[in-house]
Amino acid sequence: MADSSSDPTGPVIDVHLILRDEDKILLSQRAGSYGYGQWHAPSGKLEPGESLTLATAREAYEETGVVVDPDRIRLVHTVHHHQSDGTRDRIGFFFEATEWENEPVNREPDKCLQLRWFAVHNLPEDLIPYPAAGLHGYLRGEVSLTMHGWPEP
Repeated sequence: MADSSSDPTGPVIDVHLILRDEDKILLSQRAGSYGYGQWHAPSGKLEPGESLTLATAREAYEETGVVVDPDRIRLVHTVHHHQSDGTRDRIGFFFEATEWENEPVNREPDKCLQLRWFAVHNLPEDLIPYPAAGLHGYLRGEVSLTMHGWPEP
């Protein structure tokens, strides 16, 4: 099935899952050519005909093996990201889960070096900038939308 990146006219739609265990969140360290060694929350692209919450649950399972109930995750932030290199912009929906089944494991070693829990007040400095904008907006409890990378009017 094609994902949201197959439409060359619109933004790529991403979903990001913040697995929260009290004061800790789970992050994934990137492998591969994009963002090698940098950290971000488990995430992926929305597929055609898929709801945001189902996409989030699917990505959580594909990447970490955890099972989240799509009806029990909560939208906590949205980022509209402008790509300064001229590639397609992105809209990222950030969801929080505080309940899940299974212990997280790295199910995509070709895309992920490792999974690690971080205290929310001690996140790594080398976060991928676009997802970091959503994560920081969520942690600050700010308005629900961050405009990231857009030129000043």
